[in-house]
Amino acid sequence: MKKHTRREFGATALSVIAASVLPAPFVRAADKKYDPGASDTEIKLGQTVPHSGPGSLYGVLGRVGEAYFQMLNDNGGINGRKVKFLTMDDAYSAPKCVEATRRLVEQEEVLALYGSLGTAPQTAVHKYLNSKGVPQLLLNTGASKWNDPKTYKWTMAGLPLYPTEARILAKHVVSVKPNAKIGILYQNDDFGRDFLGPFKKVLADAGGKAQVIMEQTYDLTDPTVDSQLINLSKSGADVFYNITTGKATSQSIRKVAELGWKPLQLLSAGSTGRSILTAAGLENAKDIVAIRYNKEVGVPRYEKDPDVVAFEELRKKYLPNIDPDNTIAFAGYGQAATMGEILRRCGDDLTRANVLKHATTLAGFHSPYFLDGINYSYTPDDYTPMKTLYVSIFNGKDWDLSGEPMTE
Repeated sequence: MKKHTRREFGATALSVIAASVLPAPFVRAADKKYDPGASDTEIKLGQTVPHSGPGSLYGVLGRVGEAYFQMLNDNGGINGRKVKFLTMDDAYSAPKCVEATRRLVEQEEVLALYGSLGTAPQTAVHKYLNSKGVPQLLLNTGASKWNDPKTYKWTMAGLPLYPTEARILAKHVVSVKPNAKIGILYQNDDFGRDFLGPFKKVLADAGGKAQVIMEQTYDLTDPTVDSQLINLSKSGADVFYNITTGKATSQSIRKVAELGWKPLQLLSAGSTGRSILTAAGLENAKDIVAIRYNKEVGVPRYEKDPDVVAFEELRKKYLPNIDPDNTIAFAGYGQAATMGEILRRCGDDLTRANVLKHATTLAGFHSPYFLDGINYSYTPDDYTPMKTLYVSIFNGKDWDLSGEPMTE
């Protein structure tokens, strides 16, 4: 299959818009096909993210989606149709996610959902959406369960799968600290646990000299993770695997520095956003190791990158209250652009089955959020979002990438 480059898919605000409004190949009016949520004039999309509560940091994903589709609508929409995008608050709560998702499907009758967040909330609506045949695309979670096209063909992750990430980080530990003593802090839910097995298996397969000597958990409702970090710092661990999100990530990085503990720190990729590290103190995050697949905003290295420039143009016009270094917002921009590309490819066949078809054949598509050399890898038989990633080290200001990206 041909691998498309960033150049082919456009890299400025103008070309992103142009790609989204180009007419589909000529079809007769009779060839138009619609499911609920689509018509000659409109495409309706839905999403649930935490606009409030402990995960509210990620609510910006929804605000960026609104801005992106408003930008497209201001320039003619997608194949002549305006996009109505509904981002609803689930507060990172499974019951609220169920309520909001049912409303989007049964009352608002959206064509598809994309970019919804959280392993636990999305698990709560996983079977429901598949029973309804509603696409649940580009999820902001990398849980391994989303790669099950035979059983749950309507659901696809949008982040690197957590097992992929964990295996690559474990291989890195074995290579640089073959006798590592590892302490782990992880979120006490499916998100946190999805990293553990694959990480430990790589250690075992390498001979077991590098070992996990302590595990600590936290709940999203915990006000701090201080006690867990104190326990880990006293354990004798010389490697700290930090599997946290949002404020817990910022707190834990800061606490490690306050304790004077100096382990090799590993961080889950979803928590490497600029806003999270800034809250932790960039100097405290120095030398952290993480998987990288995306560009940053607000750093000199990418300030002239055409995709970053395009995002900045969008931010200034539609989202002036969002900080220019908010990488979570940039991630939302990349996902919105990808969803726009899926819809553009659908042409006038705006059925849920056709949306799924084009989502599952995105292999080779380069999101504006991605680093060069990283593309989506989806196929109808394998929903792994991407198999090629970089290992990188935070230098206190930016991420220094390992030489070439690693393919699992």
